[in-house]
Amino acid sequence: MVGRNKAKTAKIAKEVNAPYFIADFSQLDQVRHLAAALQTTLGEQKIDILVNNAGGLFGSYELTNDGFERTLQVDYLAPFLLTQLLLPNFNPKQAIVINTSSIAHQLFGHINLNDLNNSHKKYEATKAYGDAKLENILFANELDRRYHKNGLSAVSFHPGMIRTNFANDKKSWMYRIYHTVLNKVILQSAEAGGETLRFFIEGTPGETWESGAYYNKREKAKKFNPQVNDLTLQKQLWDKTKELLHLVD
Repeated sequence: MVGRNKAKTAKIAKEVNAPYFIADFSQLDQVRHLAAALQTTLGEQKIDILVNNAGGLFGSYELTNDGFERTLQVDYLAPFLLTQLLLPNFNPKQAIVINTSSIAHQLFGHINLNDLNNSHKKYEATKAYGDAKLENILFANELDRRYHKNGLSAVSFHPGMIRTNFANDKKSWMYRIYHTVLNKVILQSAEAGGETLRFFIEGTPGETWESGAYYNKREKAKKFNPQVNDLTLQKQLWDKTKELLHLVD
């Protein structure tokens, strides 16, 4: 297990009898240290499934110490970096990468490769969040295209609107949904979101679900952002991201 808050992560890890690691994805050096610690702990063991589930929606524009808009880094760049660093440790027979996305990608997302930081216009938190969740879908699709022939499957999904401590910035209109009485009317339980995630973890690629696809909960999505199917954009985003993160092939 990986978490940002040590006390909360340790508590859950104890409940499920799992080792845990701490990393704040708003600091890329911590992501690099996390990858190194996981590799040391794994030794000769291989990774069967990696779930990229970190996410946040922030009410104001803020750059991290790494120079990236905070939503872009926490929701997309950090999981991309972690996945890339751990690629040598994946099970060569069959490994799975699962990216948690959101229907926000369809409602608010539009990727501009020349302005991934969303700095050229007035900042909108929902736009930054939608972009990051769209980038997670393109990332999973490109992972599948590049590595599926080598035994790696990748999928992205929208778990539904889940009743968690998400969107806790009072400047965001989503705060009213997640932190008022509306949350009991509109939102699903964390357990329901977890069951959807388990569907992909416990399923079989090519049988239960299709690698390289985006799902709305457990159903292959019929509606999504048109940029999802832009193969050129997938490749360009991949290359641009590796350049930003100083990753080399």
